[in-house]
Amino acid sequence: MKTVHVAAGKPYDVYIERGMLDEAGETLKNALGRTCKAAILTDDRVDGLYGEQVHISLEKAGFTVCRYAIAHGEASKNLMIWGNLLAFLAQNQLTRADVIVALGGGVVGDMAGFAAACYLRGIPFMQIPTTLLAMVDSSVGGKTAVNLPAGKNLVGAFYQPCTVLCDPDTLWTLTPEILADGVAEIIKYGVLNNEPLFDLLQNGKWHDQIVPVIETSVRAKAKLVEEDERDTGSRQLLNLGHTLGHAIETCSGFSISHGHAVAIGMVYAARMSERLGFCGAEVLPRLKAALLSNHLPVDAPFTAQELCAVALSDKKRAGGSITYVLPHAIGDCRLHQMHVSDLPALIESAIHE
Repeated sequence: MKTVHVAAGKPYDVYIERGMLDEAGETLKNALGRTCKAAILTDDRVDGLYGEQVHISLEKAGFTVCRYAIAHGEASKNLMIWGNLLAFLAQNQLTRADVIVALGGGVVGDMAGFAAACYLRGIPFMQIPTTLLAMVDSSVGGKTAVNLPAGKNLVGAFYQPCTVLCDPDTLWTLTPEILADGVAEIIKYGVLNNEPLFDLLQNGKWHDQIVPVIETSVRAKAKLVEEDERDTGSRQLLNLGHTLGHAIETCSGFSISHGHAVAIGMVYAARMSERLGFCGAEVLPRLKAALLSNHLPVDAPFTAQELCAVALSDKKRAGGSITYVLPHAIGDCRLHQMHVSDLPALIESAIHE
């Protein structure tokens, strides 16, 4: 078993091991130091695959279990469905001594985490991510949120889980498209500060090294979370490709998934960086080759005006400026403050070859 300790304000461990789903109950009991009532929050697809397995594991460890499944997909990540989750917790009389178990991908993790942050002003929650994207990114770090019509993740809270359990065996039921979403985030870690990881992904030889790849990605994120838990400094590097990626998701009505949108956003960031003179001409083709070899897109059909309108509502905006993450080389990214008045021209330059 691989274990990554996240030394956040509320520290916790991330466990990574194949076949570990049956240990969910004991893992949670060890993290809490007790048993209690546990509410599994999941989606309809994941519930059919793993809901009963985790339910039984929790009961065997001594937990009293209830379970609630939302419709799968980004469309469920809204305030109305989130309110239904809170109502379910109240109907089942969960108290501050009880716990939420988020079983699923990023949508479930974000929704359950935000519910845990707000219900009774905060109760513990466990993350059991079942997608590669959630394992390497959204389950670690304590960002929880729901979407508004104006954009992604505009309502949320920083709220760390009590523990995270990653069982890579859950990945092999994913479609190639959903698996690729996670690969995009791993490529992001490579571009940020790990060229050997980038090279591994570029060569497409990561499948038989899935546990160390997940561990490396989680350690990279944990380090930035520990340095900047509230996302005001170095943690913002994790937003590489996300400003325009979120805009692409929103403009597509979420028909373009998060990982695919981030892939395109990274291409736009690299092109912007090159045209601003921050990186050499070799970065963009290397990045595009890595994305294409992993069946990820490198452009989107939206105009600069459409993307800019959404980007100006991004949570990373601060008054008249917005923080952009730009690659200077593969393995070296830096934060750049840009004035919002410059954004239309910058996006225009980024989206065109």
